[in-house]
Amino acid sequence: MGVMKDRVTDIVTMLCDGQSVQQVADYFGETVETINQVAADFGIADDFDSDYDESMDGDFDSAMASAGFGTDEDYGYCGDE
Repeated sequence: MGVMKDRVTDIVTMLCDGQSVQQVADYFGETVETINQVAADFGIADDFDSDYDESMDGDFDSAMASAGFGTDEDYGYCGDE
């Protein structure tokens, strides 16, 4: 069981590090379907090659907007007037 666990861990790590499903499948000699199933089992997004924009992920403004405080523009302030 340990060998299979290590292999699954390596697959998940490679996917999370940005390797494509095809690259991981080729590396391990598995099918793309098998790699996608491992990803689904671990709740990893299906589309690893997407251009997800994380630029606003976790910054102060988006956190405050999520908490219900909005941005300055929401309150009518757009800079020094």
